[in-house]
Amino acid sequence: MEIRIGIINTGRELSFDTSSTADEVRSQVVSALEQNASHISLTDAKGSSYIVPTANLAYIELGTEESRRVGFFA
Repeated sequence: MEIRIGIINTGRELSFDTSSTADEVRSQVVSALEQNASHISLTDAKGSSYIVPTANLAYIELGTEESRRVGFFA
């Protein structure tokens, strides 16, 4: 699933693929915001970690979990 994170005062967004489900990521973000945590830590499909400060979050876009289809369909 693809995650896109917008950060305040930054021209680019953070975008990566993760093996976590949308519900797992959503619950992690919501709990961090409700507990006034200083940051959110997310891991991509390759094992890299991303630490994003919650005070600077503009938006988080969660992509679909189904894989893209390749080829032609009638």
